[in-house]
Amino acid sequence: MNMKQHILAALQEVFDEWEARLAGLSEQQITQTPATGDLSVKGEIAHLMAWQQRTIARVDAARLNRKPQFPQWPAHLDPEAEGDTDPVNAWIDATYRDQPWSQVHQDWRAGFQHLIASAEEISERDLLDDNRYAWLNGVSLVLYLIGTYDHHREHLDHLEINRE
Repeated sequence: MNMKQHILAALQEVFDEWEARLAGLSEQQITQTPATGDLSVKGEIAHLMAWQQRTIARVDAARLNRKPQFPQWPAHLDPEAEGDTDPVNAWIDATYRDQPWSQVHQDWRAGFQHLIASAEEISERDLLDDNRYAWLNGVSLVLYLIGTYDHHREHLDHLEINRE
């Protein structure tokens, strides 16, 4: 298995793990905010979905040979800034808090599957090449796919530790 297939398989695996975890929960369990003050499961999925949209924009841009068209976030929030992401995450939580679980879940699922399908269309060489996409400033596209995997894994592990 080449690197690209390995990464895509890992993404599918973490997606499947999330789906299995979600399938075992009632809607009340999904939407209830834990006493610890952490995000609800719905909040976790909305958080992952919002950040995932930025990776989707990059992958779609690579696939279509254009610059990324990122989702519109408030101008005062810089998701690319190093350091404190708390203001961005607070905005994400406030933005999706009142959306129904079914919509948040559907949007996350569709986005995740779109990400995998779009990445599949990009050659392994282009995914791994640090200089292939000038708009990535010397970073390979594959690092964003790995970041998506890591982000989903981190939140899944956190969920399992804190809700078992």
